[in-house]
Amino acid sequence: MMTTDISSNDVPVGVPAAVEVSAARPKGVEVIRNALKTMPLSPGVYRMLGEKGDVLYVGKALALKKRVTSYTQVARLPERLRRMVSETASMEIVTTHTEAEALLLEANYIKRMKPRFNILLRDDKSYPWLMLTDGHPFPQVAKHRGKPVKGASLWGPFASAWAVNQTLNLLQRVFLLRSCTDAVFNSRTRPCLLYQIKRCSGPCVDRIDQPSYARLVEQAREFLSGKDMALREEMSNEMHKAAEALDFERAAMLRDRIRALAQMQESSVINPASLHDADVFGIWQEAGQACIQVFFIRGGRNNGNRSFFPAHTKDEEPGDVLSAFIAQFYDDKPCPAQVLVNHPLPEELLLSEALSLKRGRKVEILSPQRGEKKQVLDHAVANARDALHRKLAETAGQAKLLEGVATVFGLDAPPQRIEVYDNSHIMGSHAYGVMIVGGPEGFDRRAYRKFLIKGPVTPGDDFAMMREVLERRFGRALKEAAEGDLSNWPDVLLIDGGAGQYSAVRTVLDDLGVTGVKLVGIAKGPDRDAGREWFHTGDAEPFQLDPRDPVLYYLQRLRDEAHRFAITTHRAGRSKTLVTSELDDIPGVGPARKRMLLNVFGSARGVKQAGLSELESAPGINRETARAVYGHFHPDWTPN
Repeated sequence: MMTTDISSNDVPVGVPAAVEVSAARPKGVEVIRNALKTMPLSPGVYRMLGEKGDVLYVGKALALKKRVTSYTQVARLPERLRRMVSETASMEIVTTHTEAEALLLEANYIKRMKPRFNILLRDDKSYPWLMLTDGHPFPQVAKHRGKPVKGASLWGPFASAWAVNQTLNLLQRVFLLRSCTDAVFNSRTRPCLLYQIKRCSGPCVDRIDQPSYARLVEQAREFLSGKDMALREEMSNEMHKAAEALDFERAAMLRDRIRALAQMQESSVINPASLHDADVFGIWQEAGQACIQVFFIRGGRNNGNRSFFPAHTKDEEPGDVLSAFIAQFYDDKPCPAQVLVNHPLPEELLLSEALSLKRGRKVEILSPQRGEKKQVLDHAVANARDALHRKLAETAGQAKLLEGVATVFGLDAPPQRIEVYDNSHIMGSHAYGVMIVGGPEGFDRRAYRKFLIKGPVTPGDDFAMMREVLERRFGRALKEAAEGDLSNWPDVLLIDGGAGQYSAVRTVLDDLGVTGVKLVGIAKGPDRDAGREWFHTGDAEPFQLDPRDPVLYYLQRLRDEAHRFAITTHRAGRSKTLVTSELDDIPGVGPARKRMLLNVFGSARGVKQAGLSELESAPGINRETARAVYGHFHPDWTPN
């Protein structure tokens, strides 16, 4: 692939400076016409950029020159594309070998650059997988997120942690596989609770031999690969043989395992027999918005479902939204053999070719009209419709609340971004500041931020902590505003506190030169009674709202959410320090040598109290490491 900047910024020599600036920055149709002079007819991806280099739009084409030429006919373009063309200051292209490659590259660019004139998949969450370790004599089954682990098999993806936990629990009930880590496995001297409740076969204490455990692992692999019917028949035969041999305890155990397997196949709609590996996409549009419900079918089982609300304009057709969504959806995920959709896609064959190219095998895109597949698709559409209705209802309610906030605090318009700040610490230790964000769509958790207080701060000085948080937050926001990016600029800043906190924060904002932000302090009432809060705004006397006012409930929720986030952030940070050791800071002492030292001396304190000769004589510890450890704990010691 080749990247080319084909914006036209050449200026003839001798042109006056004032004219030169104007000529150097053409916009709109002129930029596109200049770009067409050198644009090839080959397949590729084009990017339209704004004056500040921001990506406005990403598109793909079989013939770049023919596709981009259409943007010069402004009268035939819809209003959205007219605005896009008028803001275009330069163009870039990337040529590819085929249109399918261009489609995959376009999806990657859109997902990464988030151009505002494209249909966007708003999905920043990783998907959980089921992992079975392969390099251990007694493999572990566990939940996994992130990059694939070397020496492990993965099944998925699952739509949520709940969905993968359901399958994990089933594997423990049916196949009795261990879920503990290798460290826990190696340290066990007696069976754990999971063994007692028949959720593990107890390999850590030799309650099962390796060949028998290996057979359980093989059965689990067959189940995850969709061979559960053959597995149930095999287990049924074993149960009858055990009963005939009067081994009723084993027969009862096999019976319970068969019942657990049967529970997964009770509903033919949720677990369709005609689908083995497929993703089901059901789209529902209403009131200018769309919801896409995705069902993950793997091995003939439903791995859960998730709702998505892609960003698009009101005039986009369902097929266009669905096609753009699917291309971006599989940018960082493996494709299944089949993709089911409830609307015909405008470039279905091209999308199928692109997904097949990414998968390395054929991918079918189907729009079933009858039968079990149609029932599954209808189920997805019904879920999409219900999810969109809930979102519209919540959005309408949220809009009324924001209108109420504007009325209460005298704003010109309902706020689009409310930021709430809080601190959490224990006598100044493990101090964190947090910011949560609320807006028209409720809590925007993607915008939440954590601030590890760097200090120096006097223990318990909440004002100094808040100052540091605000300086770091608005130091960056002011730079973005200077560059013309006001997307993260708040309308309202809500703090938990009374007149003292309000005055301190007001001083910080004034020192930073922050204007145009409504600052509000919310102080608890007498006896910290919720419902009797006082509000401080600086431009009026402190006031209270009616205890039954919905706006009061909303502001309380914002404050409580900030407090919850601060507490959980503080606890997570404190927990990390509980599992650290003084040995972690010694250069040259990695996990293996740290383990050797602890095995010999029992604890970090024992290592600290050990003499140099004792360290040098410890097995597995060379002289250089021993001297580094001793010198770390005895800074005044000078090596000979």
